[in-house]
Amino acid sequence: MVSKELVLKAEIRKENGKKHSARLRLQGKIPAVVYGHKQEPQSIVLDLHDFTEGLHHGHKLFDIEIGSNKEKLLVKEVQYDHLGKKIIHADLIRVDLSEKVEVSVPLVFKGTPAGASEGGILEEHLDSIEIECAVTEIPESIDVSVKGLKIDESLHVRDIALPAGVKLVTDPELLVIACSKPIEVAPVEEAAGAEEPTSPEVITERKPKEGEEEESEKKE
Repeated sequence: MVSKELVLKAEIRKENGKKHSARLRLQGKIPAVVYGHKQEPQSIVLDLHDFTEGLHHGHKLFDIEIGSNKEKLLVKEVQYDHLGKKIIHADLIRVDLSEKVEVSVPLVFKGTPAGASEGGILEEHLDSIEIECAVTEIPESIDVSVKGLKIDESLHVRDIALPAGVKLVTDPELLVIACSKPIEVAPVEEAAGAEEPTSPEVITERKPKEGEEEESEKKE
């Protein structure tokens, strides 16, 4: 499915610096920079909620209203906070609908692998790939079927079916996903030769013999 364009309003950013950026974030906004088409970079301010919602719904291409102007902008890079949850900055590039661009598109794995019935475990090695296509043909995601994967089988980038008009940029030999054998944990054996603790020897007083008994009585 091709990502649709979303209209967002932006403000021209008149101040720079970490303190100003922090104030913007407290107001539910984020700083962003627009590049491209041989124009000077432009600092703008976006609404955090609207921009985040757009990304979550697969939008990469935005119609941004900056004052009285409207530009088609493609998301180039997004920076998150140290927890990786909240967006703190974005880089956008100007695009023309007639040009082709390189973008990163997420992979969505579909189905249950055949090896799962034998205890096979899926190991993901790539969650996105780089492609080249027209600005208007950027897919939200690319589906990858794993139904036929048996244990010890894998899929590489070259195995992914691409939509029409999309050219692969990522190395086709890279491993995408594999169905591996479950790891067998050997049972822990008890230490060999463990002996039961022996009871301490009880020393008893020796009974005197008959002759010794009489001699002892005489001495008393």
